Amino acid sequence: MNEQKSEEGMNRRSFLRSTAAAGVGLAFSPYVFGQADDDNPDNINVALLGAGEQGQVLMNACLKIPGVRFKAVCDIWEAYNQKRVSRLLKRYRHEHNAYIDYREMLDKEKDLDAVIIATPDFWHAEHTVACLKAGLHVYCEKEMSNTLEGAKQMVETARETGKLLQIGHQRRSNPRYIHCYENLIRKAELLGRITTVNGQWNRSRAACVDFGWPESALIDQATLQKYGFESMQQFRNWRWYKGLGGGPIVDLGSHQIDIYNWFLQTHPKSVIASGGVDYWKGHDWYDHVMVIYEYQTNEGIVRASYQTITTNSGQGYFEAFMGDEGTLLISESAVRGMVYREAWVPAENWDKWVKQGYIKAIQQEQEKPAAAGAVLDVRESPKPPSYDLPVTMDKPYHQPHLENFFDTIRGKAKLNCPADIGYETTVTVLKVNDAVEAVRRLDFKPDEFKV
Repeated sequence: MNEQKSEEGMNRRSFLRSTAAAGVGLAFSPYVFGQADDDNPDNINVALLGAGEQGQVLMNACLKIPGVRFKAVCDIWEAYNQKRVSRLLKRYRHEHNAYIDYREMLDKEKDLDAVIIATPDFWHAEHTVACLKAGLHVYCEKEMSNTLEGAKQMVETARETGKLLQIGHQRRSNPRYIHCYENLIRKAELLGRITTVNGQWNRSRAACVDFGWPESALIDQATLQKYGFESMQQFRNWRWYKGLGGGPIVDLGSHQIDIYNWFLQTHPKSVIASGGVDYWKGHDWYDHVMVIYEYQTNEGIVRASYQTITTNSGQGYFEAFMGDEGTLLISESAVRGMVYREAWVPAENWDKWVKQGYIKAIQQEQEKPAAAGAVLDVRESPKPPSYDLPVTMDKPYHQPHLENFFDTIRGKAKLNCPADIGYETTVTVLKVNDAVEAVRRLDFKPDEFKV
């Protein structure tokens, strides 16, 4: 009986690992999605490659997803990242091995199904390609790679191996964003013809101070150099250094610029940008960047601006899609999400969408009367009526995207951000830094977005 059970488990695990990319619909027993245990053959065995701040965020989200078991953790900061993560995993009864070198992990761990990669951007291509070739599905944090050559290699390897590669643009799995795109923009066309997009991610000075490290947990110089870092300063703040990361426009802006491409369903024609090392001296990458993209849609030209700054958090982060009939203001933060109807559009045009639950009517505030003696410009537009979004997101930001990845491994879904989409966003974003350096408008060629 035990031998039969073992054989069935091996067959199911083999099937799980080899057929996910085909999108086969599987009907697993209900306990797959209950509390996971090591004896459940339907668990998805995962390794965490990169256990720093972002890796820990992803791991914490995974711990809320039934049927996911961490079997390995790999990080070169053994004295700090690795120990912190291992302690937490043991608390959740995830028995696992710890590694410094990913090659040793892939050589020794023979029961893995997937790897979550949250290493610095310049390692993404090498790590992803090695894991895919080892027969594993990969969830790789954005930016997909700090070079187009690396991103291309990732796409090509995913195709060659037939393994899944999800890129961590998590808004693509956020139910609020999905609702806005599918229902408000595509079905109801509430915004009319979209002409303008604005977005920003403003961070305060306090949130952008360089990361430090405990003196008791230094990485020796030989190990730092082996893995591409000149110093602990570079290791802890790699996003600011050329050859390692791409600066705030890549680290932050990539998330939102990805939404521009998604909601407009096209790629930009051109980009012009201004930026510099204006405040944080000693860094390679620009701490303030302002961008203007030009998109050509079926309805006409769309001009899209974006900015990221690192000295002031005013208005936080959001994306605004503006059409001739309405505006969508959306953010990953649950505190911001609203639709505004242009005052000239009859209210009854939107009433049917309220009844269908696409938007939620709210009590409109009465405009305050102008102060006595104030002169009003006759060109001033009336305040647009506002509507709430009825869809909420009560999970950690990354959880739905990880759930989509694991559901696709099980054959129950399709990836929301597969490698080819991640590559298109990489092309769109990396060119911003090129445009800043060139001090002129740069055009995109359609073939640039294809691998």
